[in-house]
Amino acid sequence: MPASAPKLLTRVRAIMRARHMSPRTEQAYASWIRRYVRYHGLRHPEELDDEHVVAFLTHLAAEQHLARPTQVQAMSALVLLYGEVLKKPLGDVRSVIRSTTPARLPVVLTRDEVRALLRHLEGEPRLIATLLYGSGLRIAEALSLRVKDLDLDSGEIRVRRGKGAKDRVTMLAESAIPVLREHLTTVKLLHDKDLRAGAGRVQLPGALEKKSPSWGKHFGWQWVFPAHRRHVDANNGETRRQHLHESVVQRAIQCAIKAAGIMKHARCHTLRHSFATHLLEDGYDIRTVQELLGHTDVSTTMIYTHVLNRNRIGVRSPADKLEG
Repeated sequence: MPASAPKLLTRVRAIMRARHMSPRTEQAYASWIRRYVRYHGLRHPEELDDEHVVAFLTHLAAEQHLARPTQVQAMSALVLLYGEVLKKPLGDVRSVIRSTTPARLPVVLTRDEVRALLRHLEGEPRLIATLLYGSGLRIAEALSLRVKDLDLDSGEIRVRRGKGAKDRVTMLAESAIPVLREHLTTVKLLHDKDLRAGAGRVQLPGALEKKSPSWGKHFGWQWVFPAHRRHVDANNGETRRQHLHESVVQRAIQCAIKAAGIMKHARCHTLRHSFATHLLEDGYDIRTVQELLGHTDVSTTMIYTHVLNRNRIGVRSPADKLEG
């Protein structure tokens, strides 16, 4: 069977969408399957067996030095490919060399560094950065927010289909509410303008796109952070407006980090790490932080206890006792 087997990745994507897996996970799995095929000289996976899977995963750990979670993601992609698409479930792959690359502690900004960063931002990037730090959102979660997901009166954000396709409710910083109200007024004017131009219908999630297409024009379903330009959907030729692209915010935050003189290797996700760490510093319990972040396992949240900005055990350094 040729390497470019008929619609192999299309079948993979169809299964992932049926399971309501996130677009980002879908993209990552497709990338791993492509790398697997290229590693074995463009042979079709039908021609490959458990030994080839073990060889590829071992290569990732022994030669590419990838972190363990990355290796696990690659394995998950291949398990889905063989078990669900090719109907040839993998056997025992325990002979894989497991990655031992140590997990890194998250980079966390101090409160002063967060203030300095926000001072060097303006407009939408500043508001989005405020949500990343003030609500613990991932960048993809912030940009995929729809108007109806915000409850400004209750001070809550409902995150739809976050990592792991899970919904959760997190808090909304009080300082962000007036800015969001003003921002949504601008978004409404933009949406009305699109409607007058014969556009204004946003893409709906899952089956709603076919089941209730008219909802796509309702303001509640519009993106909180719409893109600055409309585009023509290649599938149906309809003029639509996608949400703001991640790169717009990433570039703005990187410029702000440099302008603020922050020497840490920070990025958008650093604001989410800082949110969790600062909540723990303020005395909130680990389970509350776990729920706000949307972590399935509390052990994932526990990593922030290692970067708390205070001496939790009350030990005084012997250097502080030195005289003159």
